[in-house]
Amino acid sequence: MQQHLYEPVHDEFRALCRAFLAREAVPYHDRWEADGIVDREVWRRAGAAGLLGMDVPEEYGGGGQRDFRFNAVLVEEVVAAGCSGLGFGLHNDVVAPYLTELGTEEQRRRWLPGFCSGDLVTAIAMSEPGAGSDLAGIRTTAVRDGDGYVLNGQKTFITNGELADLVVVVVKTAADRGAHGVSLIVVERGTPGFTRGRRLAKVGLKANDTAELFFDDCRVPAENLLGTENEGFYHLMGNLPRERLGIAVAAVAAAERLLAVTVEYARSRQAFGQPIGAFQHNRFLLAELDTEITIARTFLNHCVAELDAGRLSAVDAAKVKWWTTELQNRVADRCVQLHGGYGYMLEYPVAKAWLDGRVQTIYGGTTEIMKEIIGRELGL
Repeated sequence: MQQHLYEPVHDEFRALCRAFLAREAVPYHDRWEADGIVDREVWRRAGAAGLLGMDVPEEYGGGGQRDFRFNAVLVEEVVAAGCSGLGFGLHNDVVAPYLTELGTEEQRRRWLPGFCSGDLVTAIAMSEPGAGSDLAGIRTTAVRDGDGYVLNGQKTFITNGELADLVVVVVKTAADRGAHGVSLIVVERGTPGFTRGRRLAKVGLKANDTAELFFDDCRVPAENLLGTENEGFYHLMGNLPRERLGIAVAAVAAAERLLAVTVEYARSRQAFGQPIGAFQHNRFLLAELDTEITIARTFLNHCVAELDAGRLSAVDAAKVKWWTTELQNRVADRCVQLHGGYGYMLEYPVAKAWLDGRVQTIYGGTTEIMKEIIGRELGL
């Protein structure tokens, strides 16, 4: 499909991203998968290449481009390269707006230069062993004590959790107020009482470090409060549409990559004296997937434009998130099937993409939660 979203400047940035990944990530990704974590140095090299903090103001070391299309291009190229271990998307698309929009001037000057250079890797800690989609149900607490807060609790499934130098932690500062008692506090590497648990063994995304975090009488300075005390839930709700859009960008890029790989396989793989793509069932199946992916791309591009215009609603973000991620998993399943036994072999990209993509309908808000958001908007 002819793209109408991107301009020549985005194409130039795409070429930069593609060259960077080919040089700094693709040759090492198999080793990273075996290690369960990427090399720290790749973050610094990404910062030097201008791939971190593209929309952070230039005065703090960022690119100064308030244009989510640059973020989308990087995500698309990471997916196309198969470099699922790189947590750049969470850093750029999820954490950046918390720091730039909620941070004080002192906080921005303290954290954003390292954020953009890759010297400070970031994460956001929402999920807990007993609270995932229900953010109001978190149990990690932060009690004000003099000039600081004392944190106690546990977080799990934290992307970039092991590498992170700055973690935006979702806490309860008024335990009896439910969603009205949630705050965001930044915890820095080396803070006493802040420890990391085991590196979690996942089905896919093997090279992306996902960890448990523990806070045991962890004392954090009061100036690390991000935004307004007890209004963290509203801060989260304001930024979740952008996070969900970033997940949708990855979903459509993955579906497009899977289709391209499978169409090529269907042209070259012979069965019963002809290419498998020549069988009507397979040809029709690929035609259906191509159509659905085109529709998803069209809606996704609309949502990206809406975000940049400041108009992306929580409902449209929920729609694009659940639809594209469910489509990604459906495409992956069909493409594995069309590859036959080879589709089950990890040396084939469809197998790895099938494993890596399964979490897409879960994190950032499950498909079921997305439908709840949409259903409530319908007055149901």
